[in-house]
Amino acid sequence: MTRTETAPPLAGSATHQTRRSVRLPAETGAAVALAALVALLGWLSPSFLEPANLLSVLGQAALPGLLAIGMVFVLATREIDLSAGAVFHLAATFTALLMVAGVDPWLAALAGVAAGAGLGLINGLLVIALRLPALLVTLGTWWMIQGLSLVAGKGQTTAPPGADVLATLSGKAFVVVPAAGVIFVVLALALHVVLHRTRFGYRVQAVGSNPQAAAHAGIPTSKVRLLTLVLMGAMAGLAGVIHIGAQGAVAPGDGGTFALLAIAAAIIGGTSLSGGNGSVIGAAIGMLILQAILSAMTLLGVDAIWAAFATGALVVLALAADRLVRLWRNRRAGHSGDNPLG
Repeated sequence: MTRTETAPPLAGSATHQTRRSVRLPAETGAAVALAALVALLGWLSPSFLEPANLLSVLGQAALPGLLAIGMVFVLATREIDLSAGAVFHLAATFTALLMVAGVDPWLAALAGVAAGAGLGLINGLLVIALRLPALLVTLGTWWMIQGLSLVAGKGQTTAPPGADVLATLSGKAFVVVPAAGVIFVVLALALHVVLHRTRFGYRVQAVGSNPQAAAHAGIPTSKVRLLTLVLMGAMAGLAGVIHIGAQGAVAPGDGGTFALLAIAAAIIGGTSLSGGNGSVIGAAIGMLILQAILSAMTLLGVDAIWAAFATGALVVLALAADRLVRLWRNRRAGHSGDNPLG
């Protein structure tokens, strides 16, 4: 009769037992932070918790939030797009000028989104051709695109006729909910699925995790990086189009802080600057956190001139938090060395 015997335990293994650790979603920290922040702000200013104010925060977070969820894909490939805010502005300006020229508002809107995607394509082609990080390339194209916007708009506010047609994109859905907020939430959920449930999303994370290994596995790394920048441009273009519908005009300074806010929101939401992973929903929550803080400053009577300082401080805090998290993970993994460039 055959008897199956189990192998004896190795010496010293009796003290080591298998532990199953519960891994929380990447968005958990951001969600808890948002809940705590809302509770704190509600305690400091009860009017903050009024439904109208909370929906207003959602609406204000929508446009930079669209850039944030696009930025997740860029950051996941170990890249950064600094030109996103300028792309937003040029797409809005281009849409407005087309409407001034008599183009149908909806066709102008499609052209604005296409213009944003086209600018992202140019960024991607330059990154591939010059073999430079997107951080450096988009630093240059940021100034170029911004200058082109000023030239096209002649440095003045452009208020196109018929902008009220696009107000559908920025009006109220279900009577009280900002339509831009609905678009923001729907796209965040859709792109979350794209990042974690599609081949493209898998390739994005693989390229960011280990570009060399991804290339050896047959993943077209250059194409993936190119597509993430195109996606980033399209999201910025869409935000620019919605801005025209919401404001009815585009001014020279509109969207100037959007790129930094998008980066900060993505980091707060669990996307690391070191690449390899990302959280679209986390970035959406991160943008809500940033916008809640900026909105609370107004409710608490803080002078509006402090908004720029607060924005910069939030970006620095987000970068510091990302750095600390990476150091902690490296220590847990037993890595003694640390790359100062991430």
